[in-house]
Amino acid sequence: MEDFEPAFDLLGDPIPAGLGKRGRPPHNPTQQNRNKIMLLLAQGWTDARIAGAIGITVPTLRKHYFRELRTRDVARDRVESIGLLTLWEQARSGNTAAMKEFFRRHDMAVGPLFDDRVKEASEKLGKKEQREREARTPPSDWESIIPPAVSH
Repeated sequence: MEDFEPAFDLLGDPIPAGLGKRGRPPHNPTQQNRNKIMLLLAQGWTDARIAGAIGITVPTLRKHYFRELRTRDVARDRVESIGLLTLWEQARSGNTAAMKEFFRRHDMAVGPLFDDRVKEASEKLGKKEQREREARTPPSDWESIIPPAVSH
């Protein structure tokens, strides 16, 4: 008995058994198609456009991939989180390019929150500049500088 090896089309999709016979072959959902749908949802594609990219009709898309379509609102966050996790794992394994990209994305997301603190910490002032800054900025507790009035 011969081993059956599935044939693939030019795009790498398996050619369904019975192709060329009467009737439409049944659609078998794959994990690869599920991942592709999540990526396309994250890009904001419509159901009709996604179905066309996979080579199925919109009703077939809704029948077999309804779980993925329900996550349309959070698809972008899920895909970005997977990408960040992958970058982090590659950075931890020593991939310098992944480290740079991870911290670039991290700085874009978190950077504005800490910009003021980083600027203050990174500025190195000389003695004269430090005295001028202190002279222009009053201390928060005046009582430590001005002694309390003595009542007679």
